[in-house]
Amino acid sequence: MTDESSEFDHAAALANCARGEHDALHQLYVHEGARLLGVVVRIVKDRGMAEDIVHDACLNIWQRAYSFDPDKGSARAWIFSVARHLALNAIRYRDREVTFDSTFDSNDPTELDHPEHFQHATVAEDIFDWQTGQRMDSCLEQLEPERRNCVLHAYVDGLSHAEISAHTGAPLGTVKAWIKRSLLRLRECMT
Repeated sequence: MTDESSEFDHAAALANCARGEHDALHQLYVHEGARLLGVVVRIVKDRGMAEDIVHDACLNIWQRAYSFDPDKGSARAWIFSVARHLALNAIRYRDREVTFDSTFDSNDPTELDHPEHFQHATVAEDIFDWQTGQRMDSCLEQLEPERRNCVLHAYVDGLSHAEISAHTGAPLGTVKAWIKRSLLRLRECMT
């Protein structure tokens, strides 16, 4: 069984995107669009919202392709990281939608001096979210490549342990142990 995503050169496609080659983004979407959508749907639990997020992720990938650094990780992980961060932010913002108190008078400028009338996210929370994502990426890079790939297959691609075993050729028990130990290392790294 061959895996198209392992045959596709994600790093070259990102380099081509950085040079402004539109076909490179199209090829990235053809190879990863369905998997990106699957990951995002699992995070946001809303297909329409997920489709919008994947669209935004593709735009971000196109606009930020120049910032991809192969020394910091794989191109494919970077692509999925962009989509995952957008999905997680969408959930955070959805959960923090601005709600107004019914007694709020929008015609009275002094009402803006009373923050109890509405809720909003703070800049500090947004920075914390970004830093957490960056720290997770750094912690993933500390894992051995085969173990990192197993974790990514499980939590990004949504593969079962048996599917990962078949994909990598590693015994099922080994895959389970790698994922379990890797998750423990990630937890330690994140604290």
